[in-house]
Amino acid sequence: MKKVLHNRNWTFISLVLLVMAGYWLLPIHGQVVLVPEKSTNENVVWPLVHIEPDHLVPGQSGKVTIIDNVPWVGIYATVNGQSTKFERGEILEDGTTWRWTWSYIVPAMSSYEIVFYHDCQTGCIERARVVVGQPVDSPGPVGPAEARIPTKLGLVFANPNRDWHNRSGWIVDLTYACRADTDKYWGVDQLAERVHVATTKGLRVLVRVDYDQSQGLPPVDDYEALDLYLKYLHRLARDQRLKGIYGFIIGSDVNADDSNVLSPDKPVTPEWYARIFNGYGRDPTFADNAVEVIRAENPKVRVLVGSLRAWSTNQDGQQHYSIDEPWLNYMNSLVANISDAASADASMGVPVALPDGFAISVAGRIDAPEMVEHSPADEPRVDLFRSDWKGAQAGFRVYKDWLDVINSYPETRNLPAYIIAANTFSPDTGTPPMQNYPRGWLSNALDVINHEPQIQSLCWFIDYFPDDMQWDMFSLTNPSGRLVDAADEFDKLLRLEP
Repeated sequence: MKKVLHNRNWTFISLVLLVMAGYWLLPIHGQVVLVPEKSTNENVVWPLVHIEPDHLVPGQSGKVTIIDNVPWVGIYATVNGQSTKFERGEILEDGTTWRWTWSYIVPAMSSYEIVFYHDCQTGCIERARVVVGQPVDSPGPVGPAEARIPTKLGLVFANPNRDWHNRSGWIVDLTYACRADTDKYWGVDQLAERVHVATTKGLRVLVRVDYDQSQGLPPVDDYEALDLYLKYLHRLARDQRLKGIYGFIIGSDVNADDSNVLSPDKPVTPEWYARIFNGYGRDPTFADNAVEVIRAENPKVRVLVGSLRAWSTNQDGQQHYSIDEPWLNYMNSLVANISDAASADASMGVPVALPDGFAISVAGRIDAPEMVEHSPADEPRVDLFRSDWKGAQAGFRVYKDWLDVINSYPETRNLPAYIIAANTFSPDTGTPPMQNYPRGWLSNALDVINHEPQIQSLCWFIDYFPDDMQWDMFSLTNPSGRLVDAADEFDKLLRLEP
């Protein structure tokens, strides 16, 4: 039998010196062993982990080598949840062991965690985990969501450096099935990095899963696209880097033309959405739908119906709502179809086809004619019943119309709703929050939502997106104009909310 580490001069003395130098390699899943040179395959517990050089300091380049007796594919390694650079992989001379090496920059902290994954092409599975350095006795300011004070406040694309003042807030992120392995920002690895940062801070993460940019879900009757989308959902649900995600949002704004750019002649209908979501119109014995695909891999994560575009007249729905307007008819048809599919599944003994909740979007219409007798900051408290829309809500309180539809069906009644996008962008004039935000609006909106037990979150769109300057007109991280007030108000609400 050849030596496992035939090209490394590892001796028992060097191992002892390594420990004395202050390195602690603590296995969490399975056993990770550093062995002296004379060890044989019979007494090795795989995998083996080697870190070099011996004395790593923050900012220095280090390397981690994994040796295993299985020729894993789709391998990946992280340091504190962040990607490392793959250097090389090879089979050793014994013909039965494989070695992979990654490089990384040592984090500026007393200890850090290295995790090795395999089969990442179908959802990363953890193989080894080690802690390098002197572990601290307590997590300090970082901890799980349960250890922090909950708040309904949240952000879309939150700045990773934001101070949440010990609050367990909400973050909405986004990924595209068609860009999982090609895009430098929207790819699954980049998503995993952002999720790790957020969950380490005790934040609750909702991930919106769209088919592609400007295409919320696969085009109608495109089963090749549907297969790709469902496989991506399976991959996300299986990926152990993403196990801290609170919920997946299935698509978004599918009732609007600009979310059907790849199929303008066949926009996503309420029937097709429900087909994708929980198998509407499909034999209940088949599980090729979003809810069942996700829950088969991760029964703990929540699966949410995607938000619709309020006041969009691009599409209507066949099942008209009591307020006969296109966006509400579409929502009513969608909820009715999802409810029918869940009932059909339940009758066949499949109890897992109901959604865990609904994502909804709202917008403050502070310049509405109905606001003439009210302060702009009070808009979240004002019912803007628009007569031209048969009494439908025209502003922030459109959330009431969304809830009324959800609560009209016994299968979905009282399911949680999550506001995943809110701000004061004017849909009538196109005025961004940078120009129209009235100080006090967010405080009033939060107070209103805090008195709505069915609504779990209120997320401002957006906080931080450095790669696209157009979002500076909405950003709380780089506020300009009236957004300076919004950013200051958001921070104070985190610190002062009881």
